[in-house]
Amino acid sequence: PFTLNDVQIMLDVHDEQDVETLHGSVHVTMYGTPKGNRPAILTYHDIGLNHKTCFNPLFNFEDMQEITQHFAVCHVDAPGQQDGAASFPAGYMYPSMDQLAEMLPGILKQFGLKSVIGMGTGAGAYILTRFALNNPEMVEGLVLINVNPCAEGWMDWAATKISGWAHALPDMVISHLFGKEEIHNNHDLIHTYRQHIVNDMNQTNLHLFVNSYNSRRDLEIERPIPGANVVTLQ
Repeated sequence: PFTLNDVQIMLDVHDEQDVETLHGSVHVTMYGTPKGNRPAILTYHDIGLNHKTCFNPLFNFEDMQEITQHFAVCHVDAPGQQDGAASFPAGYMYPSMDQLAEMLPGILKQFGLKSVIGMGTGAGAYILTRFALNNPEMVEGLVLINVNPCAEGWMDWAATKISGWAHALPDMVISHLFGKEEIHNNHDLIHTYRQHIVNDMNQTNLHLFVNSYNSRRDLEIERPIPGANVVTLQ
């Protein structure tokens, strides 16, 4: 029978490479082999994280073996957010959210993927949504967590500026990743993530990614209203 140990072996065997795209190089890790026309799972993380801290706990979970034995998994790290990333040179223009989405078709081509099921959180969810809107034929479905389809409003902008004067970058990221109740009540969890942000993330690169996310534009999508656009017969 298929066991958790088999899953761990699968997770240990991977193809890790830097892929050149329309808007620069991006670090990608592929687990498993694409199977025929079956879509792969493509993940994209939030600010302050990378694919390891964002998705490894999920994909190492025993119940995920039913999925990982059937689907290849493609993890994308936003530019400069992977473990051990070097700082970008002075004057480097970090890609916009739209440009980060435009990098993804090149990644699919590099790994021979015809379509994907996107799984993203926060900034990653925004990027995958933009990718799906631009390339619907490449996306079989999306799993989005904490996606904000709206551009940063004036109040958000002011709050970010004020908190930026008063708090360090890690605190700004923590306030994005967690709600007030979690921050006040789950000190061990918050400490773990703050230590990761401070010790493992390249602070210069993280700041560029955060600024890119805060400069996002509206996705211009609306959730359908039940009962709307229904033609009633007289």
